[in-house]
Amino acid sequence: MSQSDLSRRHFVNRAAKTFLGVSALGGLPAGLHAAGKGASDLRMENPTAKRVIYLYMTGGMSHIDTLDPKKPGSEVMGPNKRLSTAVDGMRFTDNLQRLRKHADKLAVINSMTSTQGAHKQGNYYMHTSYEMRSSIRHPAMGAWMLQFQGKGNPEIPGNVLLGNDSNHPGAGFLPSRLSPVSLTDPAGGLRNVEQRLADDRFDFHLDLAQKLDQPFVEKYDQKNVRAYTDMYDDAITLMKSKDLKAFDLSQEPEKLKKAYGTGRFGQGCLLARRLIEHDVRYVEVSYGSWDTHASNFVNVPERAEELDQGMSTLLADLERRGLLEDTLVVLATEFGRTPEINQNEGRDHHPQAFSCALAGGGIKGGTVYGKTDERGAEILENPVEIPDLNATIAYALGMPLNQVVYSPSMRPFTIADKGKPVVDLFG
Repeated sequence: MSQSDLSRRHFVNRAAKTFLGVSALGGLPAGLHAAGKGASDLRMENPTAKRVIYLYMTGGMSHIDTLDPKKPGSEVMGPNKRLSTAVDGMRFTDNLQRLRKHADKLAVINSMTSTQGAHKQGNYYMHTSYEMRSSIRHPAMGAWMLQFQGKGNPEIPGNVLLGNDSNHPGAGFLPSRLSPVSLTDPAGGLRNVEQRLADDRFDFHLDLAQKLDQPFVEKYDQKNVRAYTDMYDDAITLMKSKDLKAFDLSQEPEKLKKAYGTGRFGQGCLLARRLIEHDVRYVEVSYGSWDTHASNFVNVPERAEELDQGMSTLLADLERRGLLEDTLVVLATEFGRTPEINQNEGRDHHPQAFSCALAGGGIKGGTVYGKTDERGAEILENPVEIPDLNATIAYALGMPLNQVVYSPSMRPFTIADKGKPVVDLFG
């Protein structure tokens, strides 16, 4: 490829980003040689969820300080207090005062386990069900969902990432159009998408740009090039869409915005609710860092306060609007923290055992699944591996867990690798 062609590609990339004012995560694939080969024999016939709000706690949220507290007076607890809930056997620490009131909506998995004890690798594994490899990039769940089920609203993105998670794997080897649109600041909305020209002038410039592009597109009629054309088309559709208001938090009552919390996580939860109301299929809200090697008992309460307020208000808001029944809300993190408290009053990485939670979307609320020992160090009952959690999400959505998709290098992959859904979590 000549230098002029490379410059051309750079220009097209920058122009497409300028249309949206946002970035699409994930590199452009060399081509998906075959997709959907092989019939699936493992899917929910009557899916219980239509959409997902995925709350991701980056950095490794301490299970002992949040969802899986131990006996009062235990040396692993530090200054935390263990609080009961209305659900027998479900206990939270006093860091989650609000969330405990929603115990009847939650299924808490206290037996999560991972093979990845480093942040980047653990984050990748949690999102993809596959261990990180230098030779390939695997898709995250939002991309899989769009691959098999398509957008809910054709005029706006179907996969959105709210937060500042630079390690997100995006669409992996799937087409780049399935990557999440990324917004760092939920309150800022989508920027630079207003059509500032009159329709006739805008159409004139668009037609001119298409004529200039045509020789290049015809010369390089490849999936990579067509992906850039798709980005243009999507950007233009979005600019003209009445549903662009979905990204505008200024339309929400001030009282409700305050109820969610004024931080980016709370406002991200509110924006997630607005987006799924406009048929966005998959919204992830990332929040962190929970990497508390030092000052754990100072940092965790600060992080948990924002989590507690945002997630609790989200669950109540979804329920009030009749959306919780078919919206799956997931609280996840890459691993837990050690029972041992180090010399810096912190906790270190602990992938052997940790907690996640689910609500809505057919999940049986008031459920505690799995159990760790009296220190929170080892799993005693019902271990759930990372691919199992992702298989559970896909199962709720009615996605074909066993259906094989081939990467550009002709390697076969499935949504959650060898994971099996935890069917006991469904009502």
